[in-house]
Amino acid sequence: MPSINNLKFSNGLEIPSLGLGTYKEEKEDVLVDAVKAAIKSGYRHFDCAHIYFNEQHIGKAIRDTIAESNGALKREDFFITSKCWNTYHSREKVHLCLDQILQRLGLEYLDLYLIHWPMGFKEDAGDYPLGEDGKMIPSDIHYLDTYKAMEECVRNGKTKSIGVSNFNIKQLEDVLANGEIKPVCNQVEVNPLFQNAELIEFCQKKNIVVVAYAPLGAPDRAWLKTEDPVPLQHPIVLNLAKKHNKSPAQIILRWLLQRGLVVIPKSVNPTRIEENSKIFDFNLSSEEMTEFKNFRDQFRFYKFEVADKHQFYPFE
Repeated sequence: MPSINNLKFSNGLEIPSLGLGTYKEEKEDVLVDAVKAAIKSGYRHFDCAHIYFNEQHIGKAIRDTIAESNGALKREDFFITSKCWNTYHSREKVHLCLDQILQRLGLEYLDLYLIHWPMGFKEDAGDYPLGEDGKMIPSDIHYLDTYKAMEECVRNGKTKSIGVSNFNIKQLEDVLANGEIKPVCNQVEVNPLFQNAELIEFCQKKNIVVVAYAPLGAPDRAWLKTEDPVPLQHPIVLNLAKKHNKSPAQIILRWLLQRGLVVIPKSVNPTRIEENSKIFDFNLSSEEMTEFKNFRDQFRFYKFEVADKHQFYPFE
């Protein structure tokens, strides 16, 4: 099986172009088995977050696998991302969040630490501090102050690289103009129904790697309606899958890779995890890549509407 290739960050370090998304799975046995199945299939990149409430299980699976490998695998063979949550945007909380993440993972450092969203929420009031209006209670902390604290995390050696997630172009321009350490990536939603072309073009011009979350859409999300579109069922995807003798998921992931993106599909099904890794042994032609421009539906799966009154809400 062809190995997973890497993309180079602006700081010279590298990130595997395929990783395992771990959102929305908190059961220890399920997640440990999924991570071990992923490692067996060649994955070394695992995407975590403080707010996923499962990092202790991911860390256990990775540490157990290293221990069982008899020296064949080491910590430095893995690329671990995690994210600073919105209620940890003050300087001291940025460090506290990272310390808690590392403690849960049982690791000494992260490969990549991201600001999960540009929006800070009220601190010391739970993970989702809701006001009487049903919206998140904001903090007055600017994301640039949060980013300065992230830079300190690089300097103290607790993360090798830093970046952002869900930042729009203006917010990225602010960070680039005011930061001392360039963000190496922006993790955002990208899939056939939300191609995010303008933001991706901006990031790539600035040598910021784009990590695509929800690359296959989010078909299992409770808030979706039955009539909402599903990328995996689109005729263009189905036709290409038949033509290449690949699954619809493999076609979409390949399309994203050929756009120069990192993909982090989420699955806890070992068969699907292995299937999603088999995207390095074929190519889509330029004509086939162009077919994706025929997608007419533009549908953002993750709108985070409960925070849409925040002054730094990133989506129009």
